Amino acid sequence: MPFAICNLSIVPVRCEPSHRSEMGTQVLFGEHFEVSEIQSGWARIILAFDRYEGWIPVSNYADLDAEDFKLLNKQEICISYDLVQIAVHDKTIISLVLGSSLPFYKDKKCRIGELEFDFDGNVKYPERLSSSNTLIENAYMYLNAPYLWGGRSPFGIDCSGFTQMVFKLSGIKLRRDAWMQSEQGQLIHLLDESRPGDLAFFDNEEGKIIHTGILIGKNKIIHSSGKVRIDRIDHHGIYNEEQKKYTHNLRLIKRLG
Repeated sequence: MPFAICNLSIVPVRCEPSHRSEMGTQVLFGEHFEVSEIQSGWARIILAFDRYEGWIPVSNYADLDAEDFKLLNKQEICISYDLVQIAVHDKTIISLVLGSSLPFYKDKKCRIGELEFDFDGNVKYPERLSSSNTLIENAYMYLNAPYLWGGRSPFGIDCSGFTQMVFKLSGIKLRRDAWMQSEQGQLIHLLDESRPGDLAFFDNEEGKIIHTGILIGKNKIIHSSGKVRIDRIDHHGIYNEEQKKYTHNLRLIKRLG
């Protein structure tokens, strides 16, 4: 199975091999993956970070040898920590959004295959959480980002993309969709027993988990709904002060880290 890596800023991952197909997620610069199938100029990929599968154009990635793929799987991920910054190779400029990966980063350079990119922005090597303060600070970096189904960047992000990226910045791997994330971590039985940084999950009338957000203390939650916003939460769910109604039904709370 061939290996590859994203060498562009943000690439939509489609559910089917067509530009008209629904976007299930996005792959950011420096994130690597397996290519399981090629079909009419499209590649079916399996992302190494969360094992999510989908289709991207074959023009939207660079080949990666097996040794580099194994090294990236083992190494600590260095991550861009500016809302947006540029990487430069020769005279080629690529915009990197918050949370992009910087493969083989050293001395303000990262490498994709044989190409070296200069990167003079802020970076971090996330460490698994010892407190919730950093996680909540990371969450605030996405505040007011517009909602985008399948999005994972400050310029458009969905509810589970938001939680996944905040936890990526904090050194914890979450799966991609809300229902998948709800299967991770330790169950917290009551909202009163929760603490800042816990994940809250919400269901629809059929009992299917359809939404998630991060508790930030004092009965508040930060989540992506229309935009990344802060709302009130109680044992019923999320209460939107602007709409004067409950918008999401609380199902369960999980703790990671």
